[in-house]
Amino acid sequence: MSASWPQVLALGVAQTVAWASSTYLAAVLAKPLAAELEINSSLVFAAFSCSLLLMAVLGPLVGRYIDRHGGQRVLCLSSLILAAGLVGLGMAGGVVGLFAAWALIGIGMALGLYDAAFAALVREHGVAARAPITGITLLGGFASTIGWPLTAWLVAQGDWRSACFFWAATNLLLALPLYFRFVPAARHLAGQVTGAVGGEPSDGKRHGPSDGRRRNFLALVVFGAATAFVTSAMAAHLPGLLLVSGLPVAVAIGAAALVGPAQVAARLAEFVAAHKFRTNPLATARLATVLHPLGGIGLLLIGGPAGAAAFALLHGAGNGMITIARGTLPLFLFGPLSYGLLQGKLAVAQRMTQAAAPFLFALLLESGGAFWGIAASFSLSLLGLAALFVIRDGSQPPQR
Repeated sequence: MSASWPQVLALGVAQTVAWASSTYLAAVLAKPLAAELEINSSLVFAAFSCSLLLMAVLGPLVGRYIDRHGGQRVLCLSSLILAAGLVGLGMAGGVVGLFAAWALIGIGMALGLYDAAFAALVREHGVAARAPITGITLLGGFASTIGWPLTAWLVAQGDWRSACFFWAATNLLLALPLYFRFVPAARHLAGQVTGAVGGEPSDGKRHGPSDGRRRNFLALVVFGAATAFVTSAMAAHLPGLLLVSGLPVAVAIGAAALVGPAQVAARLAEFVAAHKFRTNPLATARLATVLHPLGGIGLLLIGGPAGAAAFALLHGAGNGMITIARGTLPLFLFGPLSYGLLQGKLAVAQRMTQAAAPFLFALLLESGGAFWGIAASFSLSLLGLAALFVIRDGSQPPQR
């Protein structure tokens, strides 16, 4: 059964709200929040990193539940918990309240961001979930484009606390009803057999011997962890990286702003290609992973505004498709059987590196400058690319 356009649109909007009110919140709120609470802004990011670690720990449990019962209860609960965490953040009076609020937000993220939404779609649509996954990430690509300026405007019009309360209300009044209406309850889902991760897919096709499945799983772990580090590092430091490379502030900010449109354009291209030509997700993932290193080469060799723009565009396009690949590759390689649990396990390493990347990349930029920052992200992208070439899909005979 394929997803309807209303469902894709509804979940895309709900995911935009979820991402804008969680992952993309700290970057705007950190300074005013820290100033009012009289703490260092690094503590705000430390609390955010803890929320990502909590999200990683809970991922497999959330995925297993969705495999068995569908995604409606989980996604609706995510909106409630995100709202509670945002209210708590808006009422925080010190470090304890700050960390407690971000812990709640971390639980909400585990229950309601892409991994959970993808698992819900696969639980409902099986192998036909690739198209709605791509459609939802296409809409979700606007989360930073909408979230950052809207949050900044709310802070300017009121304060950071009113921004938290606004996003809490948006989760309750917009995202929650959309999940309830467009994600089917468990009783309305067709039955699917669940089993061990990497077992025989529900389509009846075996994807190589068990050692091949283990190899593919480990390769996906390496791919996900390496690319998540690069994604998180660039999200936190791309303007700073361009500034350290010697570009003026206006050029650095302008180039960094190209990432969002490039992500959306690449996801749209992937959606069209997958629909028209039924492209292989593994080939698409390999193409996506090579774009960041190409952008790094362009920045180093060309330099100036042109090099910065090329870097931002190629990184954005690659990152946009990598987000889709993290959802579609496990489905392509292993089928819909226990997809949620598999995604939860894969997400553990991704969230760990995502949480560590902003701090570690900041140290790297401070000690080694732009060259070593680019070299590190270049190397990790190539590691992710190498992992993808280790993978063998079901259409290929097992190697002797």
